Amino acid sequence: MSLFQWEQNPWGQEILVRISWDLLYLSILGGALFIIGHLIYRAKNPTPASPEPSGKAAPGVPERVVRHSLAARLFHWIMAASVLVLLGTGFFPVMGIQFDWVEIHWIAGLVLVASIVFHIIHALGWMNWRDIWISGKDWAEWKAEMQHVMGKGGAIEKKPGKYPVDHRIFHSMIALAAFGVMITGLLMMVRVDNALFARNPYLLEDSSWGWVYVIHGLSAVGFVGMIMTHIYFAVLPEKRWMTISMIWGWVTKKEYLAHHDPERWVVSKETTD
Repeated sequence: MSLFQWEQNPWGQEILVRISWDLLYLSILGGALFIIGHLIYRAKNPTPASPEPSGKAAPGVPERVVRHSLAARLFHWIMAASVLVLLGTGFFPVMGIQFDWVEIHWIAGLVLVASIVFHIIHALGWMNWRDIWISGKDWAEWKAEMQHVMGKGGAIEKKPGKYPVDHRIFHSMIALAAFGVMITGLLMMVRVDNALFARNPYLLEDSSWGWVYVIHGLSAVGFVGMIMTHIYFAVLPEKRWMTISMIWGWVTKKEYLAHHDPERWVVSKETTD
């Protein structure tokens, strides 16, 4: 298995072109193995579908706790749709399914860029971005959780705040991949005919274009494995309450108390986001 593809330019120089498509199949295999492994672990260590609510007093908590605003939900589903279109138009031709994909691909890319820019503005201006931030203390908590999963630690003492540590780590990984495809994708648009940029395939040297395509490809194949696991967790019965909250925007009071620490995610009847 090779990691990169190289070609000779007209002057006989070997230049970097893109990632090897072996990495696509490796990402699919990695996602599949993770899912199979988790299913085995889940079968051996069943988790109650509806854990008991926390015993801590939580006065003022409404019957419906807003978890995701309408703007956050729209961003999530628009980003999800655009990424799926990008992966389909980017990888189906590699897998032998040929169609006129270039225009669909860059249009979906612009939708992704617009949704991410909107999300950044919305997060900084209207959301508590610290809910998704990862601190040194959070890494220690995640380590304790992993030790618990592997049977090397005791019971988890604290329930998480609004977002568990593993969710925040996943968010950071998705963000890294998104910025990778977004920045390189905008650069690559100057190599094809489109309505925004004048075509200029000589903007960068061949060696530089190679690295642009490598970063774009690595980010894209990273998306494949992460999306496989994301969809897998989204449909699990014990996780489905979170998926439903991304549709309707709220969780029940019982779900809030069962899965979250009221002292770490403080809500009240006035809470809106």
